[in-house]
Amino acid sequence: MRNKATWFVASAAALLIATTSQAAEDKIIIGGALSLTGVQAPLDTPGLQGAEVAVKYLNDNGGLLGKQIEFINIDGKSDPVTVGNVAVELIDKGAELIVAPCDFDFGGPASREAQASGLVGISTCASDPLYSSWSLGDKQFTLSMWNTTMGAVAADYAFKERGWKTAYVVTDQFIAYTKSLSKYFVAQFEANGGEIILEDTYTNGDNNFSAQLARLQALGKKPDVIFLSSYGQDIGAIIRALREVGYDAPVLGGDAYDDPAMHEALGDKLGNDVYFVTHTWMGPEAHPDMPKFIDLFTQMYGNAPDTSFVSTGWDTIMLLAAAVEAAGTTDGDAVAKALEEGEFDLLTGKLDYGTAEEGHVPNKAAVLVELKGGKPTFVGWRKPESIPAP
Repeated sequence: MRNKATWFVASAAALLIATTSQAAEDKIIIGGALSLTGVQAPLDTPGLQGAEVAVKYLNDNGGLLGKQIEFINIDGKSDPVTVGNVAVELIDKGAELIVAPCDFDFGGPASREAQASGLVGISTCASDPLYSSWSLGDKQFTLSMWNTTMGAVAADYAFKERGWKTAYVVTDQFIAYTKSLSKYFVAQFEANGGEIILEDTYTNGDNNFSAQLARLQALGKKPDVIFLSSYGQDIGAIIRALREVGYDAPVLGGDAYDDPAMHEALGDKLGNDVYFVTHTWMGPEAHPDMPKFIDLFTQMYGNAPDTSFVSTGWDTIMLLAAAVEAAGTTDGDAVAKALEEGEFDLLTGKLDYGTAEEGHVPNKAAVLVELKGGKPTFVGWRKPESIPAP
């Protein structure tokens, strides 16, 4: 009897393993390390929502390579070490593709783990040129335009379209994104013939802009435009500080401004003459498929999206799906090749990646948005004729 019972238990265990293995083969797991808590959450949470809409849409329409997609996201908690550990856990769970957070500092660890396991990883919207195959490996990509484009679009708009000849630049020393965005704005603005009257720095979380204001006031002249590269709610606090002492020049910035909470904080009084470069516009002016996406998003969440970061999540999943279908497999080398060779028409613009030797540079346009009375309005798509070297 003992031998018979032992055989039964062993057989049951073998059957369970076989069933689990078969279940795994019937689906494709995409792992996400997007941060739902901490400073990165305003960018990653909308990205997660957009990704979930895309996964449902694909599954409702036959899945991927004839299999259903399972998207597993584990909170990266806006902590690079946690993000790296999460990526390892996801790969252990069978993830074949990795979705990384929307920033080099926070997302890089996930892509490094994907590379180490031979998997393709894509950040939903990291824009520092460090998010490249040069730094992270030949299977790593970002959906976003680089800061070379983001900074150049802002500089060209300021100098060429609006005639703003002098600029005051403030750079938050927080992360690579905030530092390089200013760097490329300055390079393009000066190449255009503009003058930077003062470059200053700020440390995220200080909540005190008095020293910077004192240095600006000591110049004895006001800039035509203020370029402020910061992150989170510090953006609104700095704009408020500038406005309260009489600096009413237009304020320019990057996609970190694409945050409804910041718009609300500025309100109808301070939320004017603020411009930012971002990924797309949540309306039909940006892309003919945008109304369909907004409808799908609204069906899932009960409200329309209010930031372009939801589109970055949708596009990341749809981009991965297109590359996997083109490759006919989730194999990292094949999917990376499909991404390099393909041209993709996305909600965030047409995308054409460079080769691994070119850093997987994402060649694409950007959108300009203006705040009027604290409400975002569409200015239009922009793609510079030339951009600074990364």
